[in-house]
Amino acid sequence: MQEVKEFLQKYHVFYVATVEGNQPRVRPYGAVAEVDGKLYICTNNTKPSFAQMKANPRIEICSLGENGQWLRLAATATPDPRPEVKAAVLEQCPSLKSLYRVDDGIFEVLALSDCTASFCTLSGAPRVVKF
Repeated sequence: MQEVKEFLQKYHVFYVATVEGNQPRVRPYGAVAEVDGKLYICTNNTKPSFAQMKANPRIEICSLGENGQWLRLAATATPDPRPEVKAAVLEQCPSLKSLYRVDDGIFEVLALSDCTASFCTLSGAPRVVKF
């Protein structure tokens, strides 16, 4: 899990894929945190992506590294309403503090579970890590 978190943080922007009906939806994200041994992403609960994750919590994340490497992460995203987790995510991702507060009614953090990370390159089979 640590390697996945470090990859996502190093390359800053990663893309989260959700499903709306039978249509895939992809958008850029930039914040990932680790709290209590779990990875978290966050969003605003007024955005379509949050509604999509609530309706179908299976997501995929993709991030492009350097030298032809990339990461694909399949996971289940589950909202975690605990204020202490929201506070920890804000502390680890201080750029979010200009957008959200723990108690603002819109800030949502989602725990990632059932994770399968594939570290890929242009040559060779991916290296797969589950957590």
